[in-house]
Amino acid sequence: MTDFTDDELSLDPQFAERFQRDDKRPPCQLYLISPLDVAGDFRGRLARALDAGPVAAFQFRVKDVDQHAAARLAEPLQRICADRDVAFIVNDSVSLTRRLGADGVHLGQGDGDPREARSILGPSVQIGVTCHDSRHLAMEAGEAGADYVAFGAFFPTATKETTHRPDPSILSWWTTVFEVPCVAIGGITPDNAAPLVAAGADFLAVSGAVWNTDETEAVRRFAALLAGA
Repeated sequence: MTDFTDDELSLDPQFAERFQRDDKRPPCQLYLISPLDVAGDFRGRLARALDAGPVAAFQFRVKDVDQHAAARLAEPLQRICADRDVAFIVNDSVSLTRRLGADGVHLGQGDGDPREARSILGPSVQIGVTCHDSRHLAMEAGEAGADYVAFGAFFPTATKETTHRPDPSILSWWTTVFEVPCVAIGGITPDNAAPLVAAGADFLAVSGAVWNTDETEAVRRFAALLAGA
C-alpha cells in the first residue's frame, strides 16, 4: 500500500493542458451506465444505443431490488450486450457478477476489496474501482489489481449524489504514470466531454446524457466526438 497522500501529490493545474497522449495507448471509448429503471422498453433502448455507435462496456446499475429480481432484469440486457461484443459490468455486487457470469464488476469505495473480488471471480473478470478525486485511492486500487480506476464527478450530475469534483489533470497524471485505464464519470455530455478526452481519459462513463434523451442520437454524437479526438 502506498504511503502517499493526495496533498503530497499536488499537481500542476496546467498539467492537463500540456498532456499529450501516448500513441500506443488505445483511443478513448464510450462506457454506458444504465438508469436505475431498466424495466419496460429499456431492452429496446439498449439495443438501439449499442447499434448507434461503438460502445466498449455497459454497466448494469439498479438499486433497492433483491438479487433474484436483479438477475431477472439483468439477463436479457446481458444477452443484448453479448450479441454486440459489449462488456457487461455489474455495479457494486460481486455475488451478482458471479451469478450472471458477467464480464466485470464495478466497486465503490464501500463495496469490497478488489483482491477479495478477484479471489471470488477469477483472473478474467474485469474489476473497476471508484476513486473519486483521489490519486491515493487510485494507486491503492491499482496495487490491489483493479483493471481500471474511475475518477469523478467531473461535472454536476443528477444520476447520483456526489461530493468530489476532480480536475481533468488527474486523468493526465494517471495516464502518464500508469498503464491501468482510467474512466471519467459524472455529468458528461457530448458538449462538455472534449476536455476530458484531451486530458487522457481512456473511457467516458455516461448515463443521463444518453438515457434522458434520444439514445440513438446521443450515442452518435459521442461517437463523432471520439472519432474526431
